[in-house]
Amino acid sequence: MTRENDVETWIYMVRLTRPAAMTSPTEEESVAIDRHFVRLQRACAEGTVRLAGPATDGAFGIVIFEAVDETAARAFAADDPAVLAGVMTAELHSFRVSMEHLPCA
Repeated sequence: MTRENDVETWIYMVRLTRPAAMTSPTEEESVAIDRHFVRLQRACAEGTVRLAGPATDGAFGIVIFEAVDETAARAFAADDPAVLAGVMTAELHSFRVSMEHLPCA
């Protein structure tokens, strides 16, 4: 896990509880996934989320984010709207950024 500016870096992997939701979501699943995306957009704009996105085959998605400690990290992952709705599961891990390509100025 990386600690910068009094925050730690974490990753949570999400998986759909019903794989068919990737191509044919129910209305409830669609709403939950939309809320999941909006929340991550907001957290990215606020600087909490560093990177997020799904695997192109739909097997899982990842969210790399910063939190002050494990309690805050667990709360952030657990409060994901798709997790709360039971549409996705979340698996949390501490994460260390070893390399990062930064865009040229």
